Amino acid sequence: MKTTLTLLLLFCFIHTEAQELYPSSEPASSMASKSVGLRLNNLLFPDYDASKINYKNAYRLNPELMWGINKKWMAHINLYASNVHQSNFKFEGSSLYLKYRFFSQDDVNTHFRMALYGKASLINNPIQYNELNLAGDNSGVATGIIATQLLHKVALSFTGGYIRSMNNLQNQLVNTQAKDGINYSVSAGYLFLPFNYTSYKQTNLNLYVEFLGKSNPATKESYLDIAPALQLIINSIIRVDFIYEKQLYGNMTRMSNTIFSFRFEYNIFNVYK
Repeated sequence: MKTTLTLLLLFCFIHTEAQELYPSSEPASSMASKSVGLRLNNLLFPDYDASKINYKNAYRLNPELMWGINKKWMAHINLYASNVHQSNFKFEGSSLYLKYRFFSQDDVNTHFRMALYGKASLINNPIQYNELNLAGDNSGVATGIIATQLLHKVALSFTGGYIRSMNNLQNQLVNTQAKDGINYSVSAGYLFLPFNYTSYKQTNLNLYVEFLGKSNPATKESYLDIAPALQLIINSIIRVDFIYEKQLYGNMTRMSNTIFSFRFEYNIFNVYK
C-alpha cells in the first residue's frame, strides 16, 4: 500500500509539472521534497571565438547535484570543467544555487507559483568576455525572481535577476570589463505526449522554446538568444534534454553565439524520512 501511494504521488508530480522542467532556466516550482537529482550537463560551442587562443571548438562538462530540501527550498551544487579558456581540459570551479518558493496558488491542472533564487560562483579562469556567466566563466553572485504559470499542457515562466561579477581566483577584472549585469528569460513548455495518461511509466515528450537575454548597463551591451528544446521524461525518474541556443541579436562580447547542449538527469525520490 505504501509503495502504491508513493508511485501515485510521483505520477501526479510528473503529470502536472513535466512541461515546466525548462531546459535552459529554472521554474518557480521546486523539486519533490526529500528528493535528490543527479544531472550531467554537456555544452558544445561550435563557433567559439578563438581570437585569443589557437583552437576552434570548445566543450564544457557540468555535473550537478540537486536536493529538494522541502516543499519550499531546493539547492544545486555545480562543478565545471572545460577546454574553453585553454587548449587542455581542466577543472574550472563550482557554484551553489538556492531557490525559495514563497507563493503558490493551485487548482485542478493549473497553478501559479513564484520563487526567489540566489547563486554564488567561484571560478579559476581568465576573464575574456563581457557576458557575465557564473556557470564556468565568472566568479560572482546573482539573485532574482521567477514566476511560473501552468495551464493544463502549457507552462509559461519569466525570470528576472541581477548579476555581480567579481575577480576570478587568479585573474582580476579590469576597468573596461562589465561588473554588473541583468539577466531575463521568457520560457514556454508544451506537453506533447502522451495524449492520455494511463501509467507513471509512460514516456513524456515535452517541447520548449525559451528566450534568454542579458544586459550590461555600464557598457551598454546586450543580447537575446532563442533556445528551442526537446525533452523526454522516462519512467518518471529519467530526464533527457536536447537544446539548441542561438543569438537573435546583440552587441555583447561573448565566447560564442551558438550552443548545443545535452543533459541527462536521474532523480531519486523519498531519499530520507
